[in-house]
Amino acid sequence: MDVKEAVHKRRAYRSLEYTEITDEVVEDLARHAGLSASCFNNQPWKFVFVRDAEILEKMREALSRGNEWVHNASMIIAVTSRKDLDCVVKNRDYYLFDTGMATAFLILRATELGLVAHPIAGFKQKKAKKILKIPTEMTLIALVIVGAHKKPPVPGLSKQQIEAENARPERLDLKEYAFMDTFSGDSNNKEA
Repeated sequence: MDVKEAVHKRRAYRSLEYTEITDEVVEDLARHAGLSASCFNNQPWKFVFVRDAEILEKMREALSRGNEWVHNASMIIAVTSRKDLDCVVKNRDYYLFDTGMATAFLILRATELGLVAHPIAGFKQKKAKKILKIPTEMTLIALVIVGAHKKPPVPGLSKQQIEAENARPERLDLKEYAFMDTFSGDSNNKEA
């Protein structure tokens, strides 16, 4: 599978079933995330790969309502970083951007391995950090939910979630987010 195919195959499925995640798979995902670019090669990302059944069970307490589908996960990856681990250039904090890029590499590699890697923001940060023993000074940016895609959809998904399983949610039209030369796309408009 090439990068283009992985990008097109990647989906944030919620209908998951258990699949064994070996130490080799964890190392593979971590190594691919670690190849991402970062400001001055600071590599500010820290990932916690959670496979232990008891810890996965405890993580249920940290999930927001509507994320019950996560209970079928084979692994949860906590994505963390801290501002001082990366560049701050003229009040621009790069740690979130750089960690996001590394997470994207991880997600694409998981897709190539036939896994679902669904990032979520729906969790209680303090609770999740306590369960995973993440230091207070670290920012828990996202959780990536990993498993095998289950067809037909598992019971318990909402009607909207089932619809999203069956067809890729609509994407913005290109002209709404890609501009030429200036933000408005009008190269004659030179105002800043």
